[in-house]
Amino acid sequence: MIIILNRDIRKDQKTAIFNYLENKGFKVKEIVGEEETVLGAVGAVSIDPRSVELLAGVKSVIPISKPYKLASRELRKEDTVVTIGNVKIGGPRVAVFAGPCAVESEEQIMEAAEAVFNSGAVILRGGAFKPRTSPYAFQGHGEKGLKWLKAAGEKYDMPVATEIVSPAHIDVMRDYVDIYQIGARNMQNFELLKSVGELGKPVILKRGMSARIEEWLMAAEYLLAHGTDDVILCERGIRTFENYTRNTLDISAIPIIKKLSHLPIIIDPSHGTGLREKVHPMALAGVAAGADGLMIEVHPHPEEALSDGPQSLYPEQFDKLMKDIQALAPVIGKEIERPVRKSFIVHKLADRDAAEDGGDLRVAYQGEPGAYSELAAAGHFSGKALSFRPSKSFEAVFDSVLTGASDYGVIPVENALTGSIHECFDLFLRYPDIRIVGEKQIRIQHNLIALPGTAITDIKKVYSHPQGLMQCAKFLETLDVEQVPYYDTAGSVSFVAQQKSGELAAIAGAGAAAVYGLEILKEGVETNPCNFTRFFIIARSEHPEPENTNKATIVFSVPDEKGSLCGVLQVMDSNGLNMKKLESRPIHGKPWEYMFYSDVEIKDPDDFINIASKNIRKATEDFRVLGIYKAGI
Repeated sequence: MIIILNRDIRKDQKTAIFNYLENKGFKVKEIVGEEETVLGAVGAVSIDPRSVELLAGVKSVIPISKPYKLASRELRKEDTVVTIGNVKIGGPRVAVFAGPCAVESEEQIMEAAEAVFNSGAVILRGGAFKPRTSPYAFQGHGEKGLKWLKAAGEKYDMPVATEIVSPAHIDVMRDYVDIYQIGARNMQNFELLKSVGELGKPVILKRGMSARIEEWLMAAEYLLAHGTDDVILCERGIRTFENYTRNTLDISAIPIIKKLSHLPIIIDPSHGTGLREKVHPMALAGVAAGADGLMIEVHPHPEEALSDGPQSLYPEQFDKLMKDIQALAPVIGKEIERPVRKSFIVHKLADRDAAEDGGDLRVAYQGEPGAYSELAAAGHFSGKALSFRPSKSFEAVFDSVLTGASDYGVIPVENALTGSIHECFDLFLRYPDIRIVGEKQIRIQHNLIALPGTAITDIKKVYSHPQGLMQCAKFLETLDVEQVPYYDTAGSVSFVAQQKSGELAAIAGAGAAAVYGLEILKEGVETNPCNFTRFFIIARSEHPEPENTNKATIVFSVPDEKGSLCGVLQVMDSNGLNMKKLESRPIHGKPWEYMFYSDVEIKDPDDFINIASKNIRKATEDFRVLGIYKAGI
């Protein structure tokens, strides 16, 4: 049964509920969701739900109709996200497991690990114990293989996954394995499921070769009921009458599982097809169907593999697959999982006191030194020691923060004269692990900049970002010059400095002129002096909550029906939210469907998350909080 708790339940009341249920013979799991906290009580006992509903702190009791209880979507409405080290599996991301079928030698697993790491895999797979159909086939190197696998994972900063075939191997595997894999042949080995579940570690559960979906979920229930909360389902193909492929990869299982269960599901197109040339299209099909990840066999020399060589990709084939997944994922609202690597962990996520301790905050921004984004960063982090990371594009700023190369990013999101910078807003949907932690507004004062000693009458061409040229249109009309768009305002100053021509000039900020040793020929050439740009400060989702927050940015979509947007606005009004901005953007890959971005003032962040966002979520199809922060000035 599902016991929904009151929001204001006291700790002693919750303890009393636990004790009551456990004394009756139930196993109890607490599930803290975005909307509510519930207890899942399962066991081979019968009880009148009304006796539980009368307990202090209980809001309501709901029976679970499915035979699988803990794995059921009835118990947990939100998707489970399994966290392994710095890797997340589930939610709006696609995590890729890759490596050879079997660990054959230290050299082989190191070479394979380097290849898949460089292409973007986040978990290293490889078998140390191999269950094989033939007793004469290669069975793996056992503990020696585990040592090689673990060493490769540590060198390339990837958690390792390997198959366990017997409860007798638990002790020897314990110190080497991050993720236990239950193979297809052992899906209904219930004693193995119980033993592995009791370890409380993440488990990949492969679907049996002839298993129905309900049998598969019941096997997952064994793991959940015996102690682990982190179960990843893996569709690896089922046995049918077809013999053109090794198995029949059941892509339809993905949306079915998504409806029935909250557990993440990945697919294994390598075993699902058994043929190297079929892996690539089936992997893409799995991602398109909504899979949370892929398990791909990659071998540095498949023709020499001791097992499953015909289905193993060459490293260059895997690299091509990763590039294609990167292109496909945003179309379906997902992003390839890219965790923080060791360099980031060693540096640690910089907080407010980092500069005071003598460290430099690493801040990425788009443009060249002297850009307005750099000025915004300096203003926001005033008094801190900063190490700037100039980047070629807005996407590169997000990448720098995501991978840990930078602690923070600074991106422009709105100009008072030209409106929103849509590319930056769209990037938030592609980077679910990035959030807004601050805001800064600065006055944009454009200047005409050229080589020292240049006369305005000598200038033939003026370079700047297209928005910079547009914002200075009235001044430029007074000059007989060619206007040349450039990718960045500060970059245009750098270009003019390199050309060393008195016929060239740039429009940019005073900081850029100082950086490149050029002269400001005329200050304040913008048409409208009320020219301000708003910047977001971004960080990884692990960043500590900012203090004194009073603003939030959200994104949501609504059903295509009359009054749906009005319903959301009414929810905001009834919850006391002052909306500061509302703007629609097309959803990529879904013609004529739109996401709505909104900025709202908030009084209490906990109240906003626990009440307002809960109510807004009910009125929307998709809802995300991009960040809660202190409004910038």
